[in-house]
Amino acid sequence: MKAFATVNEYISGTGEWMESLNLLRDLFLSAGLDETVKWGGPVYTFEGKNIAGMAAFKSYAGIWFFQGALLKDKQKKLVNAQEGVTKALRQWRFGSADEVDRESKLIIEYIKEAIAHQKQGRQIKPDKNKPLILPEELKQVLDNNAGLKQRFDALSLSKKRDYVEYIGEARQMETKQKRLDKIIPMILEGKGLNDKYLK
Repeated sequence: MKAFATVNEYISGTGEWMESLNLLRDLFLSAGLDETVKWGGPVYTFEGKNIAGMAAFKSYAGIWFFQGALLKDKQKKLVNAQEGVTKALRQWRFGSADEVDRESKLIIEYIKEAIAHQKQGRQIKPDKNKPLILPEELKQVLDNNAGLKQRFDALSLSKKRDYVEYIGEARQMETKQKRLDKIIPMILEGKGLNDKYLK
């Protein structure tokens, strides 16, 4: 994943989703959120706290609310993109700029509700005591390479979790293998999956 320095740079590289993301950006900013780039994409904050983010994917443009599970979601727009993994995060997907435009009033309502929860200090915290269960593919690689296992074991729990989720969320074996090939050198260097996005 390429790291982008600015939101303009991110949006300009999204092809057919540029218009949708520009509309969403306007909605976030009109709601009084501050704009930044985190984890390689646009994130919107209130008083320094993450409220929402947006991204372009192959078949849709999406926004996510960091504490989306707190939202009433009466219109049933939000989905948990990683069921069983993500506790608080919820995503809303759009198939076109027209859809974003049609839903703009509702999007603003959701943003305002998310801000209200933040003002009240309401949040769902991740379960830090959840056991770390390695995907079989990662476990095999570590079991067959003592040096790699030693480096993996030396990582912080959050970095281990990032790697576990990265491999675990891949559906195809081919994708899992590509991801393993990518992360092995990173683990050997003692790096975390998302280190390059940290400021």
